[in-house]
Amino acid sequence: MGDKRVRLAIVGGNRGGSFYIALSELADRIELVAICDLNEKVLQEWKDKYPEIQTYTDYDKMLQEPSIDAVVLASPLLLHARQAIAALQAGKHVLSEVIAAHTLEDSWELVETVEKTGLVYMMAENYCFTRSNLMIHHMVKQGMFGEITHLEGSYIHELRESTHHADGSLTWRGQLHQQYNGMNYPTHSLGPVAQWIELNKRNGDELESMATFVSKSRALQNYYEEHFGKGHPGAQSDYWQQGDSAVTVLKTKKGVLITLRVDWSSERPHNARHYVLQGTEGAYVSGRHDQEEGLIWLRGRSPKMEDGENGWEPLQTYQPEYDHPLWKRWEKQAAKTRHGGGDFFVLEEFIAAIQENRAPIIDVYDAVTLSCVFPLSMESVAAGGQVINFPNFNKNNQARSRRD
Repeated sequence: MGDKRVRLAIVGGNRGGSFYIALSELADRIELVAICDLNEKVLQEWKDKYPEIQTYTDYDKMLQEPSIDAVVLASPLLLHARQAIAALQAGKHVLSEVIAAHTLEDSWELVETVEKTGLVYMMAENYCFTRSNLMIHHMVKQGMFGEITHLEGSYIHELRESTHHADGSLTWRGQLHQQYNGMNYPTHSLGPVAQWIELNKRNGDELESMATFVSKSRALQNYYEEHFGKGHPGAQSDYWQQGDSAVTVLKTKKGVLITLRVDWSSERPHNARHYVLQGTEGAYVSGRHDQEEGLIWLRGRSPKMEDGENGWEPLQTYQPEYDHPLWKRWEKQAAKTRHGGGDFFVLEEFIAAIQENRAPIIDVYDAVTLSCVFPLSMESVAAGGQVINFPNFNKNNQARSRRD
């Protein structure tokens, strides 16, 4: 496709609105040509901003439009895999919001469809592209932490109001909590730390096994009783399958231990993302909330405390010297967008992969590996925390060309 502008359609107008600024910043490389949503009001809002675009309420009909080169799936999670497969089969490149697929069957079919069509597929895990996560990735690649032994990732984001509509009926988030029990939103926790160990890359690491444990379910029951009364189904003790907090422990083939936690129903102050890295030559702990800065310690470089013990340093001490090249290149544009700049980077990387005819940073193999924590965790929880082995989605793919 070269330097030709990519003609883009967005599916899911509400979440898709997060890309307004990124679309503007990338206007020389992207032409927005269509929006698909079930809500006519949402479609009209997009039409007001982009009078020339086509609007659709029928996804399959939109895929028949030959002027569309690529689609962004900002639709409900449980629709992602089938919509992505349909788009690929229709000859469209795909950028999918997380997670990529919620069943192993869909994961395998998604991989096979990408391999068969040769089109670009990318998962839009925006937390991989925050300034701090990119920076730690860059420092890891330079060996500054030594050999990594342990990683942590947490997504703790109180979203109870997002589980229901005004009338008390469930949104897709509510349906997730009502129908499933496990690690139901894993990639915000796992995506960045997986990049730090070069997951699925040549000479990198692979996920080997995992086990998941889930707490009791209390938060949503209490919330629905308070907001909708004791007669609402959500106020009943046996309504919600999902426990409040889910913890998954993973082990890689190189012996790295990874612990994940997801909780978006418990009431608490905002603490959406939290990461930890332990290496033989250094350590990193992200801030526990937006008002707290990340901390770093590097052997032989970080100063000692007065008592001679090792001391932490603010992560910003190493900025901008060790900022990732992607951040240095696009800081001005990325800083304007949500999720720490991630909403810009996922769109820019997707478009670049199409125009450069290469695999994106988070390709289909990465996407299904990270996403399959969802179905594997359900299996583990149902079996009382049984250890489950990871499938090897990448077995037929020996080498991939993509941006570091």
